[in-house]
Amino acid sequence: MTENPAEKLTRRRVAVIEIGTSSIRMAIAEGSEHGRVHTLEKLIQTVAIGEDTYSVGRISRKTIETCIRVLLTYQEKLREYRLTNPENIRIVATSAVREAENTLAFVDRVYIATGWVVEVLDVAEVHRVIYQGLQVWRDQLPTLVRDRWVIAEVGGGNTEYMVLNRGEVEAANAVRLGSLRLRATLTTYSAPATQWPALLRSQAQRAMTDTRLLTRSDPKPKLLLLGGEMRFTAERLQGVESTQQAARIPIAELSRFTDQVLEMSVDEIVREFHISLMEAEVLGPALVANTQLAQHLGVEQVHVLPATARDGLLREVIDRDVWSDELVSQVLRSAVEVGRRYQFDEAHATHSARLAKLLFNQLSRLHGMNRRYELLLSLAALLHEIGLFIGTSSYHKHSMYLITNSDLFGMGHRQLMLVGSISRYHRRASPKASHTGFANLNRDDRVVVIKLAAILRIALALDSTRRQRIHDFECSIDRNRLVISVPDTNDLAMEQLAIRQTGHLFEETFGLPILLRGQRPKSTRRSPRQ
Repeated sequence: MTENPAEKLTRRRVAVIEIGTSSIRMAIAEGSEHGRVHTLEKLIQTVAIGEDTYSVGRISRKTIETCIRVLLTYQEKLREYRLTNPENIRIVATSAVREAENTLAFVDRVYIATGWVVEVLDVAEVHRVIYQGLQVWRDQLPTLVRDRWVIAEVGGGNTEYMVLNRGEVEAANAVRLGSLRLRATLTTYSAPATQWPALLRSQAQRAMTDTRLLTRSDPKPKLLLLGGEMRFTAERLQGVESTQQAARIPIAELSRFTDQVLEMSVDEIVREFHISLMEAEVLGPALVANTQLAQHLGVEQVHVLPATARDGLLREVIDRDVWSDELVSQVLRSAVEVGRRYQFDEAHATHSARLAKLLFNQLSRLHGMNRRYELLLSLAALLHEIGLFIGTSSYHKHSMYLITNSDLFGMGHRQLMLVGSISRYHRRASPKASHTGFANLNRDDRVVVIKLAAILRIALALDSTRRQRIHDFECSIDRNRLVISVPDTNDLAMEQLAIRQTGHLFEETFGLPILLRGQRPKSTRRSPRQ
């Protein structure tokens, strides 16, 4: 297949580094925005961060310095690829760093030693990048968009799972069930090695019993398992190339292999399978967790796909964090579900979000923000009134609280804080330095909140009657005013009053007063009678 010359010219070379529970992995790739990603090189170094976090609650100084040495080695490798621009490099950490008592000390030490900023991913952000990684490999499993699936990855600390129904995210959550966490728990029992298999199964079964994976049982889901241990298992049992092919494993075969591994010592696993000591230590617990999950769901076979979080991270870096339409739709659907949970006025909320999006796009030269912020505005418009579920007094503050503590798919803590703050300032007082939540934001985020809250107020004013009367309009700047012209409408008295009451934030932010005017329907003239 001949490569498109234009695409070749627009290719970016990028790298992502994932600081996980048992290893630090790096992937270097190149690709064009919304095009195919071509991986150039992958590196992995074993570092047992999770052993520290899940046993003593903090990352030891020795482990931190081991991480630094690995990252400095990776930094040298990136120089060979002439990858030094921070915009093309993303470093993330998952549960072992997130749950440690000294997370900030770890992140600061990495920055001092390397100049790199480590992004500690929230659970929701992990789900998003896993979802993004799945999209890279979905051609290998076409039924992902047709059937109901549970997608799960047993990591060192947690099992991350999503439920997809015909391609739409039905649920996403995490279970405190991971290979290193299981091993750390068993170590505290000081039980003899002969009892470990039974204890592993007991702990895994308890974790699954305490978790409600599915909100409904029909239709019965299929199970897709991700993760290095399952890729290794597929390669051993099915003979597939673990990094390139999808596989199916009957549950009976998976159970037999799990039993075989549990009967072996760590040294025997290393010799038999030619893997590292760390990989050998977590193989048994990981297989137990995956097998228990399959039995909990009652499936007869499991599917394995070589998708990784790094695939999703590479996609996001290459696309400059501008999410695909498909991912945006998943996030918006999640927001609507949150709104329904709090009995919001769905017609008003969805119409307000549509008006806000129109304003955002027509005022792009004025605000200078890209599509990432369009999503934040749409979410704030959808959820700005959910605080009414608590009470009418200061409900905008209740909305902010509910949003920042919600489980919106794919949205991390920082993004939820932005959406919640934008929603809070849809009415009443303008943002002030004395407001705690607003004052805690950095300067760039404060500017985002002010701009988007100003636009949101205008969108809400355009539906102040709650009758969804205005569906289209045209924005223009005339005589240092923002003129919003609504076609085929003459009576805009209520909307004009609402803009006079709430438009001051827009004028303060952008320096433009607003004129809302209607345009009479064009009448068809008849020729004079002869």
